[in-house]
Amino acid sequence: MSRGFLPVTRKELEEKGIWQPDFVYISGDAYVDHPSFGAAIITRLLESQGYSVGVIAQPDWRKKESIAVFGEPRLGFLVSAGNMDSMVNHYTVAKKHRKQDAYSPGGQMGLRPDRAVTVYGNLIRQTYKDTPVILGGIEASLRRMAHYDYWSDTMKRSVLLDSGADLISYGMGEHSILQIAQALDKGIPVSSVTFVPGTVYKTKEAPKKGIVLPSYEELLASRKAYAESFRTQYENTDPYTGQVLAESYGSRGFVVQNPPAKPLTQKEMDRVYDLPYMRTSHPMYEKQGKIPAMEEIQFSITSNRGCFGGCNFCALAFHQGRIVQTRSHTSILKEAESYKEQPDFKGYIHDVGGPTADFRHPSCKKQMTKGICTNRQCLFPKPCKNLEADHEDYLELLRKLRKLPGIKKVFIRSGIRFDYVNADPSPVFLQELAKYHVSGQLRVAPEHVSDQVLYYMGKPEHQVYEEFLKKFQRANEESGKKQFVVPYLMSSHPGCTLAEAVKLAEYVRDMGFMPEQVQDFYPTPSTMSTCMYYTGIDPRTGKEVYVPKSTKEKAMQRALLQYKNPENYNLVKEALLKCGRKDLIGFDKKCLIRPRGGQKQDREKASDFKRQGTEKKDRSRKKKSIRNVHKKKTGKR
Repeated sequence: MSRGFLPVTRKELEEKGIWQPDFVYISGDAYVDHPSFGAAIITRLLESQGYSVGVIAQPDWRKKESIAVFGEPRLGFLVSAGNMDSMVNHYTVAKKHRKQDAYSPGGQMGLRPDRAVTVYGNLIRQTYKDTPVILGGIEASLRRMAHYDYWSDTMKRSVLLDSGADLISYGMGEHSILQIAQALDKGIPVSSVTFVPGTVYKTKEAPKKGIVLPSYEELLASRKAYAESFRTQYENTDPYTGQVLAESYGSRGFVVQNPPAKPLTQKEMDRVYDLPYMRTSHPMYEKQGKIPAMEEIQFSITSNRGCFGGCNFCALAFHQGRIVQTRSHTSILKEAESYKEQPDFKGYIHDVGGPTADFRHPSCKKQMTKGICTNRQCLFPKPCKNLEADHEDYLELLRKLRKLPGIKKVFIRSGIRFDYVNADPSPVFLQELAKYHVSGQLRVAPEHVSDQVLYYMGKPEHQVYEEFLKKFQRANEESGKKQFVVPYLMSSHPGCTLAEAVKLAEYVRDMGFMPEQVQDFYPTPSTMSTCMYYTGIDPRTGKEVYVPKSTKEKAMQRALLQYKNPENYNLVKEALLKCGRKDLIGFDKKCLIRPRGGQKQDREKASDFKRQGTEKKDRSRKKKSIRNVHKKKTGKR
C-alpha cells in the first residue's frame, strides 16, 4: 500500500508504474487523506485490496477535460459531492449563499457546483459514454430515491437518473464498494451488478421480490403518497429486515434499492481506520490555505458510527443506520499514539465519539442478529425496556486515553444523549465527564422545551433534560468545578406554532443568557421531519401536522430566540402581538422587549420603571426594619 498520498496527476500515476488506474475518484471536497473524510476511507480501502486509484478533487465542472486527468479508468468512476450535501454546503436555511466552504482550501467558495454528483456524473458522460459511474457519499445516499428538494421546492427524481450514473453505493459504503469492484473486475457488466446490498440500480422491469413504492407520477400528484412511501422506506433501513424497494418512472423503468449492507464488525472497522492515512490535506493546497474543517477533526477520534437516537430531523437512520458499530480500544489507542508524531499536536484530543459520543454498543443484544425494531424506537418516547444503558466500555476507553504519556486533555465534543445518560443507573460516567472531559461548557441538544414540538422531533420530553441538568450540576459540585450546559435549540420545526416559539423564548429568558447555537429547521433530503415539512403529514401516524413555512413566520420564530438583538425587535413584537402575548412587552423583568415610543418616551418609561423599582425596594426595607424592631421588643427570633 502507498505510504504517501494517492496520485492526483497523470505524472504521479505513471511514477507508480500505472498507465491506467482501476478507479478514478472524483470528490467535491479538497483532497484530505484523513479517515473523517469518506473519500479517504473508500480510496484507501480499495488500494488495500490491490486496486489502483487516482483522485480528482474539486474538478472544474465547466470543463469536461477536468475529469479526464487520468484518462478512462479500467473499472469505473467513483463520484461523491464530499462530506456534505453540496446544497447544504452552499446555502443557509434562508437560501442565502454561505461565505465559506469548510471543505475547500482557504475556505474558498465556488470550487464545487450545486448538486455536485449530478453535475459530475453528466460531465463524465460527455466524454465516457459507457464507463461505469458509481455514486456515493451523503448527497447521493440521501437522494437515492425520489425526494423532496427544499431549494427548488419540488419533488425530484432519484439522483441516479438525473446524474446518468449506473449505481449508487449508499450508506457508509465499505462493504458495497468492494463487492462492486470485485464484480467489475470479474468482467460482469455494470448493468448486471444488481445483487449488491447497499446499492441502488436501474432496471426496465420491477423486481420479482420486494415492495413496489408509489410511482414518481403518484408522488408528484399526491403528498399523502409521498408520506406513505417515506414511511415504507424508513421501515426498511435495517440490513437484517429491510426489503427490496422499487420505484417506477414509467417508460424510464424502475429505480431499485437493495437492502442496506451489513454493519461492519469491530475487526472490519479497525482495519478501515488502521489504513495508512496521511491524516492531513494534500500539500498542493499550501499556497491556497488550510482546509477549515481540518482544524477540529485532525486530532479527533472516531470511535463509533450509527445512532439509535432516532431524531426525526437527522438523516443518520437513512445513511449510517441505527445499529451502533465500534472500534476496539487497541485501534483507538494506536491512533492517539500516532498523534504524537505530528508537529501540530499539542497534547489535546478534541473528541472521541461519533454521531453520538457515548454510544459504544448496540442498544440491545438482538440488533446484531435480528435487526432493529421497525415499529418502535430505542429512546423515544421513553427508553425501551430492552435498552442496555451502560457507559462502562466508554469509561474504560477514556481512562486509557487519559493515561497515555503526552496526552494532556481528552475532550468530548461530538455530543452525548442526555436521556441515555439519565437511563444509566450508574452516576460514574457523568461524574468523570464533568471532572475530565469538559472545558467550561458542555454542549447538548434538547432542541426545544415544548413537549408538543419534541414529539414531532422524536426527542424526549423536556423534563428529561431538566433532570439531566440537575445531575450534571451535582457532578460539577462533586468535582469542585463551575461548568455550564450550553443547549442547542431549534426554531420552526414541524409542529412548532408561534405560541410554542414564544414558550421557548421565555425559557431562554429564564436561562439568563442568549444561546450561541440557534438553528432554524433545515429540510434536508430524506429525513422524517423534511417529509412532515413537505407533506404536512406525520408519516408515523398519517395525521396532519402544523408546519411553519412562510418566510415571515420562520423569521419571527428565530428572532424570538434572540430577542435581545435590537435588529430583531420588530419581528419579536409582531410575533408577541400575533400570539396575544402583549404581557411580554413592558418593563417587568419577565418581559422580552420594552415598548418603543421614541427615545424620549423610552427614557421616561425606563426612568419610571427604575423609580418604581426603587420605591418598591424602599418599602421592602422599611417593612423589614419594622419587623426587626418588633422582634427585638417581643424577644421573638
